[in-house]
Amino acid sequence: MRRVAFPLALLIAIAPIGADARRDAAPQTRSSAPPAGPVAAQVSVCFVPAQQCDTAITAAIDAARDSIRVQAYGFTAPRILRALAAAHDRGIDVQIILDKSNEPEGRQVQSAGASFTRDVGIPTWIDDTVAIAHNKLIVIDGHLVIGGSYNYTSSAERRNAENVTFIDSPAVAAMYLANWDLRRAVSKSLQTQPGGPAAFLAAPAPLRN
Repeated sequence: MRRVAFPLALLIAIAPIGADARRDAAPQTRSSAPPAGPVAAQVSVCFVPAQQCDTAITAAIDAARDSIRVQAYGFTAPRILRALAAAHDRGIDVQIILDKSNEPEGRQVQSAGASFTRDVGIPTWIDDTVAIAHNKLIVIDGHLVIGGSYNYTSSAERRNAENVTFIDSPAVAAMYLANWDLRRAVSKSLQTQPGGPAAFLAAPAPLRN
């Protein structure tokens, strides 16, 4: 992961558009509204194929102490899935929202990630009220936002040219968490089916996407 050094704190002008209207449309589980103006943040970046971005992502997941929120479109990367399962096992509050293309149907490889996280007991939802739920982000401990073009798939790491951003700022994280809550409110839950993930955990890299 390549860190970007700034002589002054980087000001990121991120503000929710139409926030008042969205608050009326769906309930939020967080009581305080996110900031609406530019905020300071520490930013790091990673690029594939030049770097191993899944290493940086899993290291951030492994360092989580309290909570992890995920939104994903592609969701089949074994290292990232195992890191999320390990975080869940050590008591981290992990919750995941996925695009409807990940909804388990038969034995489609595309849905393997959703089936895995559901079956290890991680609360997993499908955001099926939009054409595509194309968000690709992980919010860790209410301050670190991992985003960028990178899908959580083996293709993203091994075949593509992608970028990953690491934005460390509680204020920026609050904006993403508020949107996560909005998407969660209109998503449907996947029901747990125990006994499915053992083979996946034992295999070195069973998913290829």
